[in-house]
Amino acid sequence: MTRRSDKKRLLGTSWSDSWELVGLVLEVVPLAKACLFPQYVTGLHAWFLEQVRQFNPDLSAYLHDGQSEKPFTISGLEGQIVTAGKQIQLLADQTYRWYVTALSPPVVQWMGHWLEHLPETIELRHVVLKIGSVDLVSPPTTYGELFKVEKVGTLALSFITPTSFRRQGHHFPLPVPKNLFHSYLRRWNDFSGKQFDQETFLDWVDKNVLIARYQLETVKVAAGKKGSVTGFTGAIELTLASQAQQQPTFVQLFSALGQFAPYCGTGHKTTFGLGQTRLGWLSERDFCATFPQQELLARRIEQITQSLMQAQKRQGGTRALKACQTKATILARRELGESLKDIASDLEMPYETVKTYAKLARIALRAE
Repeated sequence: MTRRSDKKRLLGTSWSDSWELVGLVLEVVPLAKACLFPQYVTGLHAWFLEQVRQFNPDLSAYLHDGQSEKPFTISGLEGQIVTAGKQIQLLADQTYRWYVTALSPPVVQWMGHWLEHLPETIELRHVVLKIGSVDLVSPPTTYGELFKVEKVGTLALSFITPTSFRRQGHHFPLPVPKNLFHSYLRRWNDFSGKQFDQETFLDWVDKNVLIARYQLETVKVAAGKKGSVTGFTGAIELTLASQAQQQPTFVQLFSALGQFAPYCGTGHKTTFGLGQTRLGWLSERDFCATFPQQELLARRIEQITQSLMQAQKRQGGTRALKACQTKATILARRELGESLKDIASDLEMPYETVKTYAKLARIALRAE
């Protein structure tokens, strides 16, 4: 266990109970060369929530089951990662970086306590990662301090992992300004204690925030526990129309939310590694690699889902689609080498149900 006296050494500063937002980067090293399953970020997500549960069960229940915005984000592993057949390979003695942010005072306070009792390793099934240094990657701050940042007329944002929005039940893989700031304002209103009228501000964004330039690429990846996501990576530069200055409060909010973006991430599934966002126009080499296995898994899930939907007598309805996506996810992950036991644990479903779903999906595919 990391000793209490080590925390200041690791972070280079003392933890403050006044902080409301903070971003950490943990450096981790595999104890041996190891292979990860394509959706390993779900394992990081589960490990993080288990850490919360050990020290604050009530907060863990809220983070796991709460219907509001999630007051944290996590990334995947960043570093030298290669493909190995159907899996992702980590190299022994190589250092990888894992980013975690907290967006609310309760999570920030828990994080300070957690660092005093930080475990020595992260276990992802059979893969053991030794935790090395811990550093601040996004400066500790408060919502009040963010709202006092200098007003800006331009804002550049880089999306270093696949990013997407939900729109009318589908993925929307474009950084339209209204979608971007809707994503940020929802979280701001939930956690800042200083709320702004969403409809009025987003109407102002729609009329006054312009796209100056962009460089984007779309990709479909498996993300979260079920299904796949069509998202984008790349960079965008936004600028304000001249008439925007007529509403200085919204210009200030525009500037504050731009600074808020690296803490809260962009779009959905930010607690599963999507939507990792950085200030500034980064070069392509700064973007996290999209692993072929994740793309392969996403395509296979989509193929199986379409086949299962076509095989049903009644194809309509959200419920039917979700059932087919669940079966498709189980079968596709099984085809990539994961055990049914591990899949059941990851999806928090009974083993026998997962086994039955895999069997039904195979039968349906053979009947085509």
